[in-house]
Amino acid sequence: MINTKKVIVVLPAYNASETLQKTYEEIPFDIVDEVVLVDDNSTDETLRVAKELGIKHVIKHEQNKGYGGNQKSCYKKALSLGGDIIIMLHPDYQYTPKLIHSMAYLIANDVYPVVMGSRILGKGALRGGMPMYKYIANRFLTLFQNILIGQKLSEYHTGFRAFSAEVLNALNLEHNSDDFIFDNQMLCQIFSKGFEIAEITCPTTYSEESSSINFQRSMTYGLGVLKVSVQYFLHKKKIRSFQIFK
Repeated sequence: MINTKKVIVVLPAYNASETLQKTYEEIPFDIVDEVVLVDDNSTDETLRVAKELGIKHVIKHEQNKGYGGNQKSCYKKALSLGGDIIIMLHPDYQYTPKLIHSMAYLIANDVYPVVMGSRILGKGALRGGMPMYKYIANRFLTLFQNILIGQKLSEYHTGFRAFSAEVLNALNLEHNSDDFIFDNQMLCQIFSKGFEIAEITCPTTYSEESSSINFQRSMTYGLGVLKVSVQYFLHKKKIRSFQIFK
């Protein structure tokens, strides 16, 4: 706990058996009270590794629900356990758990209600192995989003995020997509509700074991990002209303 606030780390897992142990062992259990792992019907040994590590709260989807669907299960379980600070960490070791202290304390001390680990602040992304086409796409999409959304984030596409329970309870997550665009819908919902987001520099590691989507799905994701940004703009200007922002 931090300041009597319960800290829960959620791991949305899919075929993460090769990196789960390394990720789990770096989680700072001096402040983290619980870990929740949701296995999205993996085809590898993710469940076996999770049980060997002694992860207490393990949920298995009998059918693959997608990245967004996995997160919905993660947050629902974390809130049911009484989490005050919920940190979403990918178990593929692309992001270091060593930043959990910094992220959690910003929320626990009521500095910010949401904190994201940014790969773009500094030079960590390319140095960590982010493919150049993904880096360029990230920069283009982020510029487009900042203009339409009216914010100044360094990136909208990181998978390392910390939230207060107040924020998660305020969002209409069930109306979001079950696919990768869930992340962007969630950020737009956060801004729509008037919450602020902090960013900290996060080194990243791309390897063969790191989760990634192919070029075609990246294009689908990019178009989805543009769509969500336009929807937020129209909603903010009261030109059109969208269910996810209600």
